[in-house]
Formats: sequence, C-alpha cells, structure tokens
Amino acid sequence: MSDDQIVTGQVQTRRALLLGAGAVGATVVLAACGTDNSTDDSTGPAAPPASGEAAEPNTGADVLTKTGEVPVGGGLIFAAKDVVVTQPSQGEFKAFGAICTHQNCPVTNVDGGTINCSCHGSKFSITDGSVKSGPATRPLPAKEVKVDGENITLA
Repeated sequence: MSDDQIVTGQVQTRRALLLGAGAVGATVVLAACGTDNSTDDSTGPAAPPASGEAAEPNTGADVLTKTGEVPVGGGLIFAAKDVVVTQPSQGEFKAFGAICTHQNCPVTNVDGGTINCSCHGSKFSITDGSVKSGPATRPLPAKEVKVDGENITLA
C-alpha cells in the first residue's frame, strides 16, 4: 500500500464522520421542530420560567399563561404568539407585541421595568409599551388581554 492510499483512506473516513455528524445534527434539529405537545397533557403544566425569559407554558390552546406566573414589575415573552405579557403592579396585566419597532427583532427579555431588545438595545415600558431608550422611536403595539380567574388569554 502506498502513502497516497493511506491518506485517501483517512480523508474518506473524515468525510464520512463529518457527513454522519451533520446528518445527526440535522435529525436532532428536525426532531425538535417537529415536537407537538398540544395533544399530550400527560406531562402536566410546564414549570414557571425564570422572570422575564421567553415562556411557552403548556396551559391550553387559548390560555397564554397563569396570573401567578407573571412576575410583578416584570413580564413574560410568548414568541410563538408574538406577545409580551407584563404585570406593572399587582393584579394589573398588560400585553404588547413581541417584535421591536426598530428593526423587527424579537424582544428578548423583561427586566428592570422594561421590555428589552438585545439586537440594538431598545427598551420599552412594561406599563404602556412606550420607548424608554432607543434606537427605537415607536412604542410596542398594545394587545388586549383578558384575565379569567387565573388564566390570561388574548382578548
């Protein structure tokens, strides 16, 4: 066997390894995208997220979240529904679009009384969606929510 054959064999092995790793990675991504928890209630409700992080609780098709899951002075982001639910003061719930009005990036967290976009640093009030600091110049659009007992839904 010549040295060329050994090198060629190693290249083919590396190629096969990389292709296999890429296929496994793609399979994992596709499997995660294909998960549907809407028909399986056996796992119970999702654990409450940390304050201000994106949340997608398993509370039913129309219910965004429970009142007890939204921190007072903070909020939760529901990216799949394009909504941020906030609780500026005890028992007062507000909702806004979850897309920054600057360059259409999704907002990333709620912290310190503001809804924050990490793309360019815009901050919006949890009370009325107004711009607290730019570069955004327009407020987040308000959305209507309905509180029914402990359930919060879009109105």
